[in-house]
Amino acid sequence: MIFVNLPVNDLARSVAFYEAIGLHKETKFSDDTAAAMKLSDTINVMLLTHDKWRSFTSKAIVDAKTSAQVALCISRDSRAGVDAITEAAARAGGVADVSPPQDHGFMYGRSFEDPDGHVWEPMWMDPVAAEQGPGAFAQQDA
Repeated sequence: MIFVNLPVNDLARSVAFYEAIGLHKETKFSDDTAAAMKLSDTINVMLLTHDKWRSFTSKAIVDAKTSAQVALCISRDSRAGVDAITEAAARAGGVADVSPPQDHGFMYGRSFEDPDGHVWEPMWMDPVAAEQGPGAFAQQDA
């Protein structure tokens, strides 16, 4: 399993944002300092207040609105799935397409920022390209 830990300024606002884009709050791992948001059977996004975050590290919290430390790429089942989560993020208070959309035929991706500036990159890849690699996909198209 993977737990993506993100420091957030306003826990309630962040929970509402992530619920609006399709994640579900796991209440047994949530309290007033942290919320576990289920992305998939194997990926959880842990939203942590700044005080909670500081209990794990003495490193400064990066302002994700002005600096980048990580871009979180998540796969979707289709191009429409990429568009749906990106557009839901914009409606829920995030920013869509903080990087230009990418369409390589066999792979399609967009991006969005959550209210704290954390960058997510939903992407779809043709199953043949995902299984065999983009080179094999290009050869099949030839």
